[in-house]
Amino acid sequence: MWTKYLPTLDLHGFISSEAELLINQFIFEQYSLQTKKVVIIHGYGTGILKRVVNKVLAKNKLVKNYQTSIFNPGCTIVAIKD
Repeated sequence: MWTKYLPTLDLHGFISSEAELLINQFIFEQYSLQTKKVVIIHGYGTGILKRVVNKVLAKNKLVKNYQTSIFNPGCTIVAIKD
């Protein structure tokens, strides 16, 4: 699977407030490194972290678009702006 070669943020074990900070920091770092795509792992569970990921990505001005991986619904693929 090609996503294994992308920078990845794994949110397993984090609470919502921690996840928000980590996501924004990760996106900023990857934008600074001129990375085009990243993977955020939120898992399946109750869907709380997935909702947090979607909320944060929707507000982040560095994010071009994002979608849940069709191969693994526990991951979100994020395209970062140029």
